[in-house]
Amino acid sequence: MPSPKEEYLTWLLSVRRYSPRTVEIYSDVLDRFVKYCKCDWDSVTQYLVPATVRSWEVSLSEDENLSPKTVCLHLSVLSGFCRHLCAEGRLDSNPVSRLKRPRLPRRIPKMFRRESMDRYFEDTARYADPDFVRSWYGAEGGIGTKAVKEFYDACLRRLIISILYQTAVRRAELISLRVKDFDPSRRTLTVTGKGDKMREIPITDSLCGEILLYLELIERLLGGSSEVSRPLLVTSTSAALYPSAVDRAVKKELSGAEGISGRKSPHVLRHTIATELLEDGTSLESIKEFLGHSSLAATQVYTHASIAQLSKIYKSAHPRAKKQ
Repeated sequence: MPSPKEEYLTWLLSVRRYSPRTVEIYSDVLDRFVKYCKCDWDSVTQYLVPATVRSWEVSLSEDENLSPKTVCLHLSVLSGFCRHLCAEGRLDSNPVSRLKRPRLPRRIPKMFRRESMDRYFEDTARYADPDFVRSWYGAEGGIGTKAVKEFYDACLRRLIISILYQTAVRRAELISLRVKDFDPSRRTLTVTGKGDKMREIPITDSLCGEILLYLELIERLLGGSSEVSRPLLVTSTSAALYPSAVDRAVKKELSGAEGISGRKSPHVLRHTIATELLEDGTSLESIKEFLGHSSLAATQVYTHASIAQLSKIYKSAHPRAKKQ
């Protein structure tokens, strides 16, 4: 008979449609609690009381020196497990709901300057230029030579940055894109987000042309088929992209870009375009739909990053600023 943890994780996978990676994290957190209590899964409900959970929270913070954010993540996982047990009639109440969570510092999302991103796209424009790209089609040795492989990788990295920056998709959403999700006639990408929620994202003519050129490049250099179910983006070995490959591509491309400093990740690009949309006057509701957020609360964090927009309002409306 499966343990309460196994039943819960199976429910997350099959009903809630959580990703395997997320379920793996949940499993590790729950095992951590059981190890702390020195019990087994048959007797775990005896330890799901406020006093024990509070003691575990203190241990995570003080003994293991975990950050408040990580402690909150652990408590959230345990709370979800307790809610599931309550729904199954195995637990009377959720002990985690009675605890006061650690206070989290409010962090302003990092972002890149628009001028720096414009300069990056200008500096790498040749990798989206049809004449330049097609000049490599007849290269001797094909993708087997170092020069052609480096050229293909440069085109792929540029397209990764283009899609992330222009569509604000998450890293997992980028990886999950298939050829069938790209509709050049309507200029859209169909993205599958968290919880298998699907949304359509409009794309610019330039991005549409860059994707079409890349698909042509795959067929000519990699011998890729036009099968619509295959991944939209692939490595030089025709394998599907994976998370660390995307991270490395972003870091490599932006590390050498003039005016771009600090952390370089797919999510910073997402923050950047969201903030730019807000500064250009786009409503929070529209940005919410564009980003695929489930609630406005997740989108409102970008209001704290929009200092440029706040400055414009201040200069145009504040009495003292008007006088000066």
